[in-house]
Amino acid sequence: MICLLAGPAASVEKAKPYTTGVMGSSLIDFSDQPVTKALQLKVIGNTFILNMIEHLSEGLVLAEKSGLGTAQLVSFIEQLFPGPYVEYAKRMTSGDYHKRQEPLFAVDLARKDARHALALAKEHGTSLKDVEVADAHLVRVKEKMGERGDIGSIYGAVREEGGLKFENS
Repeated sequence: MICLLAGPAASVEKAKPYTTGVMGSSLIDFSDQPVTKALQLKVIGNTFILNMIEHLSEGLVLAEKSGLGTAQLVSFIEQLFPGPYVEYAKRMTSGDYHKRQEPLFAVDLARKDARHALALAKEHGTSLKDVEVADAHLVRVKEKMGERGDIGSIYGAVREEGGLKFENS
């Protein structure tokens, strides 16, 4: 977790000792800036997670449908994009996205963040086409899995679009 601290500098300084290494892995300091700046960063940052999962899902489905298979693609991802890309790719290919009973990033929370990001983009005269696509997949996740739906379950929705079963083996 990355802590985003905003508000009066004196308040931010008081909170800093409880962030890095305690509540989170790092922090971004918005001292003496409006709290809305930290909220905007959170919303925009979460679109990167959403887009990462969307892109992984599309690539994994293409790898499976084209006969390449997912193992070599996951190996490529491990070498080129270590960290969260690898973790999500493994969660997807292992079937974790449809087997888990409790979501790590619930579908409703992911959709809420997507709506906030889309509204922010519209307010500032731009668009987030990838987020629109991912949100449509999240709608399918909610239909298919209900409250158990996880952001990683986008993979299942993309699998269905590609003519595969929502659940992998």
